[in-house]
Amino acid sequence: MDYQQTLAYLYNQLPQYQKIGGKALKPSLDNITALCRLVGNPHKKLKAIHIAGTNGKGSTTSLIASALIENNYKTGVFTSPHLIDFRERISINGEKIPQDYVVSFVQQYKDAVKKITPSFFEWTMALAFAYFHSQKVDFVVIETGLGGRLDSSNIVQPLVSVITTIGIDHVQYLGNSYREIAFEKGGIIKENTPCVVGYGINKEALTELQRLALEKKAPFIITQPLKQKIKTDLLGEIQQYNIATALTTLRVLKEKTPLSEEQIIKGFENVTQNTLLRGRWESIKEQPKVIIDIAHNVQAVQAVVKQLKLERYKNLHIVWGMVSDKDVAKVVNLLPADAHYYLCQPKIRRAMNVHELAQHFDSKQYSIYDSCSKAYTQALTTANQDDLILIAGSNFVVAEILSGIEVQEATK
Repeated sequence: MDYQQTLAYLYNQLPQYQKIGGKALKPSLDNITALCRLVGNPHKKLKAIHIAGTNGKGSTTSLIASALIENNYKTGVFTSPHLIDFRERISINGEKIPQDYVVSFVQQYKDAVKKITPSFFEWTMALAFAYFHSQKVDFVVIETGLGGRLDSSNIVQPLVSVITTIGIDHVQYLGNSYREIAFEKGGIIKENTPCVVGYGINKEALTELQRLALEKKAPFIITQPLKQKIKTDLLGEIQQYNIATALTTLRVLKEKTPLSEEQIIKGFENVTQNTLLRGRWESIKEQPKVIIDIAHNVQAVQAVVKQLKLERYKNLHIVWGMVSDKDVAKVVNLLPADAHYYLCQPKIRRAMNVHELAQHFDSKQYSIYDSCSKAYTQALTTANQDDLILIAGSNFVVAEILSGIEVQEATK
């Protein structure tokens, strides 16, 4: 198999949560345990920082990784989902896993794992562990996929566990209360292993996390607000919350590992240069200004709306689509009334039908498009130079538009 055939094998023959939803989830760590045993248990040989949370975990993962890289540590990063290229999920010092490694790994084990029948995510997790170990990384920073307790990444024994935020999301899988969701996210807390939590976590969730930490005899560190802003190349005020969590984590890690505070701060300044992080209040065009953000749940959209109030523009255009397993009514209710919405439907099975989505926009000005790229093209055509275009609502809306832009640029 070549690289594209290998991706087709992973995508089409094995279930992928991001595309089909809950049917892809395996409520057990048995598969990933068996799969990693087959490939030599590489996860047991890695120094890991493990990160869960409803929002902010991707940014926090990248902030920590960037600080480690600036401290001259060879640092692996596992994150999901990807926006354009599958290989974004697995990187070392900002370099994506090579295509030939992906091909050779799948080719080597695809017959042997037939009895295990791993999911897409389990395959990807084992691939990441094996690659990081083969490249002799100093540290790995691992972001959970969904939840924590039963997430495939939860077979690692980390140096420190991190829980960024707890919000009401994925209720059909994690529970519909802060306590239930905290129980699932807090499943990454390990025996006698420090656990860092972000500040401002709901009291009910915090109580549950403290209970879990006490049960595991895990030192429990609550992040405190920064005394002053720290410079970063990640845009958006919400990043100061993520920086505070990352800094607290690195200071816990510093008790066991030499780390320069100066290089940590430099790492925060160079996140986009050192990692592959995209889609967090990212400006991709000027005149009109175009911002992409993967905000897709209540907590994240609240942050986006707050950030919008700090932007200067004449008219606001929002390209918006969602997946069907979100609390759409609550999310849409948060969105600005003084914008024109370009509603679209990403090309995945989980996507909310655009006409169904439009029913939630009755009190707002909107138009409907049969693709994300057409919605974006129309927004660009309509907007004046001093307007603002925001693309948000789903990872997949952002991904499709970025992919379309990349194809256009490649054909120029």
